[in-house]
Amino acid sequence: QVQLVESGGGSVQAGGSLRLSCAASGRTFSAYTIGWFRQPPGEEREIVAAMKWNGDTTLYADTVKGRFTISRDNAKYTVYMQMNSLKPEDTAVYYCATSRGVPTRTAKLYDSWGQGTQVTVSS
Repeated sequence: QVQLVESGGGSVQAGGSLRLSCAASGRTFSAYTIGWFRQPPGEEREIVAAMKWNGDTTLYADTVKGRFTISRDNAKYTVYMQMNSLKPEDTAVYYCATSRGVPTRTAKLYDSWGQGTQVTVSS
């Protein structure tokens, strides 16, 4: 099983940017789809973005399209999410997760999860 550690969260003003990182252990990392999810306070976990192991398939939540970009560096066992034009409604705990399938919005199809990193956007 892949171990995942997120970093890069923090507090920013609306309109600002953050870059999240998800560092993975395990030589099979490059074979997995990686997803970024978020869980706002009192709400359910939701997909933000996901990318297939070879980068040729990505998906984004409609709420972040054009603002967030997912990328991965398999040589460094790391996945990134660049978040620009942040809004207060982006406030959440952000998680990365792995799946052996194609990118999907369904959280239960991801089997390894990191501990999460808090992102807070103030107006």
